[in-house]
Amino acid sequence: MRTMQSWLDSYSGDHQNPTNQVFHWFCVPPIVWSVIALLWAIPVPFTALRPGSWAVLVMVVAFYWYWKRSRRLAAGLLIAFAVLGLLTNVLYGRLGAGGLAWWAIGVFVVAWIGQFIGHKYEGRKPSFLTDVSYLLIGPAWLMAKLYRKLGFKQIT
Repeated sequence: MRTMQSWLDSYSGDHQNPTNQVFHWFCVPPIVWSVIALLWAIPVPFTALRPGSWAVLVMVVAFYWYWKRSRRLAAGLLIAFAVLGLLTNVLYGRLGAGGLAWWAIGVFVVAWIGQFIGHKYEGRKPSFLTDVSYLLIGPAWLMAKLYRKLGFKQIT
């Protein structure tokens, strides 16, 4: 199994340009939120499940993927997932499934446009075009950078 540090090093190689890095700080979290929100808006077929069950399931699977590779990063990402999930739940209550879905689609499109603009500055294509697993690495890469800014030396 590939180590998280290996994933992060490879991802960093495709993200050297400072402008591209700024675009990632402003675009990756909204993309993660928009995916959560779109999943939240999908109706659940059983009355025993609550709205958001699909999103929670995907967050649990993603958390497990991170946990197997880096418990420290997984812990930080779990907190991020919880905050985004709570925000989404509030928005769901105010906007309903349809309104939430439309907002999520709009944010998703705008944030991905930002990502591609950032990669234009980088002069390299986004990493996920070579391996779809890199869609999970973007949030972890930002969390690792945040940890370093907070003074944590050992990240993975």
